[in-house]
Amino acid sequence: MVISPSRTTPLALRLEHVSHAFHSDGAIVPVIDNVSLQAAPGEFVALLGPSGCGKSTLLRLIAGLEAPKEGAIYGDDSPVTGPGPDRIIMFQDPTLYPWRRVRGNVALGHDINGRADDEAVTAALKLVDLLDFERAWPHQLSGGMAQRVALARALVNDPRLLLLDEPLGKLDSLTRLTMQTEILRVWREKQFTALMVTHDVEEALLLATRIVVFSPRPARILADIPVSLPERRHRDDPKLLSLRKDILAQLGHREDW
Repeated sequence: MVISPSRTTPLALRLEHVSHAFHSDGAIVPVIDNVSLQAAPGEFVALLGPSGCGKSTLLRLIAGLEAPKEGAIYGDDSPVTGPGPDRIIMFQDPTLYPWRRVRGNVALGHDINGRADDEAVTAALKLVDLLDFERAWPHQLSGGMAQRVALARALVNDPRLLLLDEPLGKLDSLTRLTMQTEILRVWREKQFTALMVTHDVEEALLLATRIVVFSPRPARILADIPVSLPERRHRDDPKLLSLRKDILAQLGHREDW
């Protein structure tokens, strides 16, 4: 079995009036307030907003790791009631197991489920250009390579929806540029639906087909902006710079651009 674009049928995502809150020291802390959102199959949607506003929590709800306090989440019109192999989340930290080599980390999900698939693991390693490092240990990898291992570990399950929770936030600027290109290339090749949390407005504009801007906590949608830019985008494109200015204004930084 070989991973190929034709195997992935992208997921249609729909959130209806989703609200969520945490309990802290006997108090209820609202985190998400009445969010309704859709992502068409194959879209790349970036979620932007202030730190701590609830974006990462929203991804956890979509992944099925938690249930919303109010509202409903649907994947292809089926309610999301828990985690599933069609929805895979990739976090900021690669969280590789130090006692497993690169190949073993990529194969982790298959090993847990008792369904070894060497061909799929090999295909995932090839997809992120790490086949030559399959025998390496995590401590031998750079930060960018470790994140590519985490990406391969997500892709080996052939997700229909990939949830990216600031996966590039801890990388240096040059490695981050490389990983942005890698994620975009893999998304185009695999054709899954993608939701990415980021604090980087320029990153969102370079990768996404739509950008959803959230308010401070509890997260409410302030703007839903289609990104009508060419497939190959450049940071100095006047349209990109204009959109960047508008989005920063939505985030309260009208003069900081």
